[in-house]
Amino acid sequence: MSAMAGSVLLAFLMIFTILSSSVSSLSLNYYDKTCPNFESAVTNAVKKAMKNDRTVPAAILRMHFHDCFIRGCDASVLLKSTKKNVAEKDGPPNVSLHAFYVIDHAKEAVEKMCPGVVSCADILALAARDAVALSGGPNWAVPKGRKDGRISKASETRQLPAPVFNISQLQQSFSQRGLSLEDLVALSGGHTLGFAHCSSFQNRIHNFSATVDVDSTLSPSFAANLKRICPLQNKAKNAGSTMDSTTFGFDNVYYKMLLGGKSIFSSDQALLTNPKAKALVQKFAASEAEFGKAFAASMVKMSSLTGGQEVRLDCKVVR
Repeated sequence: MSAMAGSVLLAFLMIFTILSSSVSSLSLNYYDKTCPNFESAVTNAVKKAMKNDRTVPAAILRMHFHDCFIRGCDASVLLKSTKKNVAEKDGPPNVSLHAFYVIDHAKEAVEKMCPGVVSCADILALAARDAVALSGGPNWAVPKGRKDGRISKASETRQLPAPVFNISQLQQSFSQRGLSLEDLVALSGGHTLGFAHCSSFQNRIHNFSATVDVDSTLSPSFAANLKRICPLQNKAKNAGSTMDSTTFGFDNVYYKMLLGGKSIFSSDQALLTNPKAKALVQKFAASEAEFGKAFAASMVKMSSLTGGQEVRLDCKVVR
């Protein structure tokens, strides 16, 4: 075995060990005796934030996803950078994350109810569920008992699946975390909420290849609109596009637009290059109920992969 192959295998085994270490310790009644009513405090924090900022649900859902894909769902994405360490939240894929204050407010409320009991990781998992449910999407029971991690490194955010990934790269990224092709397609539906900056899809609308300027899988009218919003020499810092036409509603419109050549990321379009994945896209486009059921199941599966060791009193810092 070559040194490179050996290091790749070792890295995979480390990820698998970290992500599978505490799955069995999660349970629906984990806090029944120690903090039975804390979920309402989390829901209230999300509701309050949504009244002031309609982008909160998308932000919280994306935050949870980015947290779980690095060392498991251990709230390491919430940690602040220090003089000695650049944390995950300051890694390139995460600099656009926002609404961390929602988790901070929820944590403050929970600490008043039962100090030092509920982890930041559990609060984030519940907030993500509430963000979806309060946006019209499915609701589900969240297994609890996650612990918070102490390690947060910006360099590790390179492990996050990128918007330019092809289907093989996406499958590898998800399978390393114990997630199936169905999980990949279902969780991609989270793109029904949110906003994409121009930089994340410029590759599809400008200089796509040596011979073609625009990705031919895009609807011509849709591509023309994206080019208008994001010209080649774009200077507008916050320019971009919503991920589907029902921006603040959690539904299956994402899949319908994908089948109509109106996806945003290359990684979205990649789902149609695999027959099994395409069949799932068609299934979810045809039935919002089937999508909701699959999404909820995949969220439980993803959010059950944890690797933390403690309960932080402040989600932002390790003491």
